[in-house]
Amino acid sequence: MKLNILFQKAINFIKEARAELRKVTWPNRKQLISSTIVVIITVALVAVFLGIVDLVFSRVVTMILQ
Repeated sequence: MKLNILFQKAINFIKEARAELRKVTWPNRKQLISSTIVVIITVALVAVFLGIVDLVFSRVVTMILQ
């Protein structure tokens, strides 16, 4: 009996998830490419920034420990 209730809940969840996915406005190819480029540039800039901060901190710690 509990297995039947669990099975019904799972089916209900899948139906509701599919209904919500139909409401989503999916990006077109141009929007997707633009967003991807923005993300890649942002990740690259953050990586460079964190690399510089790491380099500065490591040099400061090295100077303190000498």
